[in-house]
Amino acid sequence: MIDREPELEKYRTTYNRATDTWVGGMEPGLLNPLGARAHYIFQGNQDTLYRLHGSPEWWSIGKSVSSGCARLINQDVIDLFKRVRSGAEIVVR
Repeated sequence: MIDREPELEKYRTTYNRATDTWVGGMEPGLLNPLGARAHYIFQGNQDTLYRLHGSPEWWSIGKSVSSGCARLINQDVIDLFKRVRSGAEIVVR
């Protein structure tokens, strides 16, 4: 995403091994490209870089505009985030 939109560089995250935490990023919300919530998709312990996430650009839902992520309107991703446990299996049909 940062490659496509270099102005987002200020939100790049880095992992701090000493504290086992991520540093940086952007708070969720209406202006966040990942919308109000984001489910990060892992395969085993490896981040796939794919996400199920909200989008402030509701008109883009269902269009081929992402890097493989599944976009939802913010209300739907907030509801999904409340109901899906971390580590749940994802089935794509």
